[in-house]
Amino acid sequence: MDVARIRELLEKVAAGELTIDEAVTRLRVLPYEDIGFAKVDHHRSLRTGFPEVIYCQGKAIEHIIAIIERLHERGGEGTILATRANPEVAEAIANVFPEAQYHPEARLVVIHPQTAAEDEPQILVISAGTADIPVAEEAAVTATALGGNVERLYDVGVAGIHRLLDHHQQILQAEVIIVVAGMEGALPSVVTGLVDVPVIAVPTSVGYGASFEGLAALLTMLNSCAAGVVVVNIDNGFGAGYFARMLTRQLRSRRGD
Repeated sequence: MDVARIRELLEKVAAGELTIDEAVTRLRVLPYEDIGFAKVDHHRSLRTGFPEVIYCQGKAIEHIIAIIERLHERGGEGTILATRANPEVAEAIANVFPEAQYHPEARLVVIHPQTAAEDEPQILVISAGTADIPVAEEAAVTATALGGNVERLYDVGVAGIHRLLDHHQQILQAEVIIVVAGMEGALPSVVTGLVDVPVIAVPTSVGYGASFEGLAALLTMLNSCAAGVVVVNIDNGFGAGYFARMLTRQLRSRRGD
């Protein structure tokens, strides 16, 4: 952050040359912090409502730790998410931040998760099979860490559709639904045909050869005949959980208007 620009901005507010709202608008676009190997975006939460998230896969552990340290130093008790973190990365983070929580199935490290408000709209995460649970958990943990009210319903795929229908009332109570499925990826279409709320479909790379590592499920979901379903990338539980939380935050905000 450019301290000189912050000081100048505050002086203009104090002098009456800028309103508080105008100052907030300018703060939204202040520079990131360049630490050499990364440019840390400290103001992402100001612009988008959620902090920058660290994608760990492919990054050096020392770089991950350094980014978290910068986010923690500037963000205080703000939420920090590190996705696609293996046990080695999680252990290294915990050595520096003992309060870090590791969710091994979701491959997520969470520091200072947000707490859901009592009137927070409900997000329901549904998985077709047990092999889809890791991606479903990435979605569920992401949404929960960002303050979402999350429930889970796992192993209710179309191979035994009665398992899904047995939970019809639970499904109807949700205000945003994430459906995670591999193989042919049919479950999101079925769920979308039962509800009047947004459905986020997540294809997984689960399946035999002709599933093409999730491509078959992705194409099925993109070609869904049920209206009201949106699709994220293959195995992108994080993206689904993040988007679901954006939706419920907007729902709660509009209820207060």
